[in-house]
Amino acid sequence: MIIEFEEKMLELIDARIESASDDELFAGGYLRGHISLSVANCEEQGINDLDILKNHINDSLEKAKSELSPADRIIVAELWDELQHA
Repeated sequence: MIIEFEEKMLELIDARIESASDDELFAGGYLRGHISLSVANCEEQGINDLDILKNHINDSLEKAKSELSPADRIIVAELWDELQHA
């Protein structure tokens, strides 16, 4: 179940590449890493619950927020929100 979610998220990110702005490309690449790492961590822990996975991704983004400028954090957060509701 979480693998399917990861695949869907990555496909949605990839589908935007041709028309994405530079900011959107950055946010997509940034999110790819957090999504894939969180999926791997959940698999390692035997977690197959999407809500727990999403919490892991949110926690990962929160812990890394100092890596981004405030403007980049907004772009990443908006894309992440959009992807979850797609």
